[in-house]
Amino acid sequence: MMSQRSSESDTSSSSTGSSRPTPANAIGEERILDAAYELLLAIGMRRMTMADIARHAEVSRATLYRRWPNVQAVVAALMTREWTTALVSAFQPDAVDGRSRLVEGVVEVVAKTRTHPLMRKIIELDPEFLTPYLLERRGSSTVAHLALVKAGIESGQADGSIRDGDSDWLSRQIILVSLASAVSGPVLAEPKEYPELDEELRVMLTRYLTP
Repeated sequence: MMSQRSSESDTSSSSTGSSRPTPANAIGEERILDAAYELLLAIGMRRMTMADIARHAEVSRATLYRRWPNVQAVVAALMTREWTTALVSAFQPDAVDGRSRLVEGVVEVVAKTRTHPLMRKIIELDPEFLTPYLLERRGSSTVAHLALVKAGIESGQADGSIRDGDSDWLSRQIILVSLASAVSGPVLAEPKEYPELDEELRVMLTRYLTP
């Protein structure tokens, strides 16, 4: 079951000993996503049910369904959380210029994505889950990535380190190249060769963006 940080249940006892239902909106979303993460790594998404997630998070199924309609939606929210965290930590403000900040941030996110336990488990057991996001529509993570890369491009253009051009289209090209390196990189390289993939991506992005 969940660790002590998530040990609250759907009900709590008052100081007088009576038991009252805890409002659904008082149950932390992180607790549920943590439970889904643990289950996905343990058994894979295909075998995971909403009942499993609710039981592992120690919440009621009704509470779970108030937030997400199915397992796929829970996993999508989980992926958004994981990659938003990666994005926030990757783009550091102390780079030499806008181009360096953007390139190093993108390379770091790609490297983390390529080896992330969540991504590897989905690709191993449930690759069809990724198909719509690769071929049909933008997911929340992709939208967030595009916005951050576009802002980075505009910052680099402002300081003269990134060439002129439509920041929207430049950001789309960077995301396309990055997705290929993150998702298909393990097909073309052994884990020991991943630093070489990262370096080639760094060179490619630098040359693409340099004025």
